Amino acid sequence: MRAVWFAFMLSASLAAGGVAAQAAPPSMAAPLAADPALELRVLKIAEELRCLVCQNETIAASTADLAKDLRQQIRVQLGEGRTQAEILDFMAQRYGDFVLYRPPLKFSTVLLWVGPFVLLLVAALVLVTNLRRRDPQAGPAPLSAAELQRAQRLLDDAGGPP
Repeated sequence: MRAVWFAFMLSASLAAGGVAAQAAPPSMAAPLAADPALELRVLKIAEELRCLVCQNETIAASTADLAKDLRQQIRVQLGEGRTQAEILDFMAQRYGDFVLYRPPLKFSTVLLWVGPFVLLLVAALVLVTNLRRRDPQAGPAPLSAAELQRAQRLLDDAGGPP
């Protein structure tokens, strides 16, 4: 059964690696805006937004269709004269704070900001508690009289201590 699982995982990882190797990096894609300055502004804003399909990369780096559509939406809004803050607010209103790589600190996102520190504190408390429970003076338990006699017999049979 382990061999089947290993073969399955190996083939899945090779297939995923093959797909990733075939995808063109976003920097290789031809810019859609005729103005390079506009394209730089689009990419700057796109770096601030999370891809809703990939969730672990920005829409600037993603090749998902939704990311391409969102980049086009940014181009359109920049063409209409909107600022970066207005575009980010629009995206947050439309898709929620999750779309922002740096969500604002408010009641609904406090767990995102405080959660890692709380988990670190809990882990440290567990570690300290476990270390304090250990008895630093604890050594091996003393041998009983029967165990001492048996050990002495074994030493005598072996020819005694060197």
